[in-house]
Amino acid sequence: MHIVRIGDGATERHSADAIGAKAANLARMAALGLPVPPAFVLPVKLCAALIDNDARAERHLRDGLKEGIEFLERATGKHFGDRRHPLLVSVRSGAARSMPGMLDTVLDVGCTSDAVHGLIRTTGRPRLAWDCRRRFLESYTETVLGFDPAPFAERLAELTASESAAGLRELDSEALERLATDEQALIEDLDDGWLEDAMAQLDGAARAVYRSWTSERAQTYRRLQKLDDLLGTAVTVQAMVFGNGGLTSGAGVAFSRDPSTGLPCPMIDLVLDAQGEDVVSGRSTPDTEETIARLLPAIATELDDVLKQLEREFGDVQDIEFTIEDGKLWILQTRSAKRTPRAALRIAIDFVREKLLAPHEALKRLDGIDLGALSETELVVTGDPLITGIGASGGIAIGRAAFDSESARRLTACGEPAILVRHDTSTTDVAGFAAAAGIVTAVGARTAHAALVARQLGKPCIVGCNSMTIDVAADRAHLASTTISGGDWISIDGDSGRIYQGRREIRVTRPDAELAEISKWRAEDQGRSHRKAKPARNKMLK
Repeated sequence: MHIVRIGDGATERHSADAIGAKAANLARMAALGLPVPPAFVLPVKLCAALIDNDARAERHLRDGLKEGIEFLERATGKHFGDRRHPLLVSVRSGAARSMPGMLDTVLDVGCTSDAVHGLIRTTGRPRLAWDCRRRFLESYTETVLGFDPAPFAERLAELTASESAAGLRELDSEALERLATDEQALIEDLDDGWLEDAMAQLDGAARAVYRSWTSERAQTYRRLQKLDDLLGTAVTVQAMVFGNGGLTSGAGVAFSRDPSTGLPCPMIDLVLDAQGEDVVSGRSTPDTEETIARLLPAIATELDDVLKQLEREFGDVQDIEFTIEDGKLWILQTRSAKRTPRAALRIAIDFVREKLLAPHEALKRLDGIDLGALSETELVVTGDPLITGIGASGGIAIGRAAFDSESARRLTACGEPAILVRHDTSTTDVAGFAAAAGIVTAVGARTAHAALVARQLGKPCIVGCNSMTIDVAADRAHLASTTISGGDWISIDGDSGRIYQGRREIRVTRPDAELAEISKWRAEDQGRSHRKAKPARNKMLK
């Protein structure tokens, strides 16, 4: 078995079937000279063999991890788990087709106690170092060991209360050191040597990522998206860059065009002083492109240039994850953006007009979309909405409020449309997404995994409803000054982010001009096909 190195100057293209689409695209970006942290990849074919406990696969895993870490140490000049110049890595999944948020990721692997002291020495930032340690402990024990995160949450709540802090981000380095120390005490019974052994952490994380292929949420997603023919996931191990180093650092997600409407303007979410999971998990409400342009104008310009370059390179709208480390931009992944059907129509037309695609190529992009049923809907409303959040996936949905996925599925099974209303969503809610007519969350981002899945499923989605609180046990929610119970009717507008009480009237229009353009392409394409076929028939007649 051979690992694939990314960032060694190679320009070779790799098959997504062999190393996953995420890693294949990462290698392509590195070959373009974009700022990509070095990485190595364990192949897809190792996934099924490891899950089946194949002895050769066990050996390949150990050898591949050892060889890969040696490569990353040479590429970065750092050493894995070192006390002076520590290398930390992320361990990520990646199938041949994108499965956003359905497979596991473990960040800050290699963050031993020695590495914490090394980070303090090399960065001069004890808060960053202790934040990485507590992030690693939380991520590894939950993802790799299956530890219930509730005790961690309870300890954090106690600490923030004692420090009179509004949340984690207000804790200083000394408080974070105490938090990490307390978390370690909670899990010492689970330590069989991995706490202070960087290679043991890496081995456990890689196995967990491969193992997540068989998780219930991943299997449900593959069934919904008709991806059952996929063979497994690859594992990408990448040198960490740190977005949690202060207010000139951050983590974000950017789309080269609006994936909800198709408008040709970037859509960017950024959480300052954060790591990637803070954005894509949907547990934080981020800043937007306007904030980046104001606070980090050079990064905003560079990011815009990268998005345009990637659109040209891949010939499609791109969805990227990025990190800003002390004012330097790093690109961590890119993929074709999930989009609503109406956005797909607008994007196809614009790409042809911009000469990024030929009409026959754009028609292929629209395969599987029922253009005859495509319409634009709007609510006919009077009066003020209950609350207004952030529109994350466009469209209108009217249904009965459901505060968990099982309630949404139960309502739908009874023939009633459901709106899934949650404080935040995780990818374990994918079955609820599929059942619901629309999705609403109290926190979250337009670029979180929940919003991506909603767009892919064509479901309206509103996030960041800060004035909404939900009591799942009592089966009710407070939307500003109004209380709704499970089963109450609500109407949501995924474009404006507005939520209304009751069943509102809908007005439907059709994008006739855009559909006429598509019909014209089809007629021209059929004409070309007919002209190509005609000489062949004449030859046969002779």
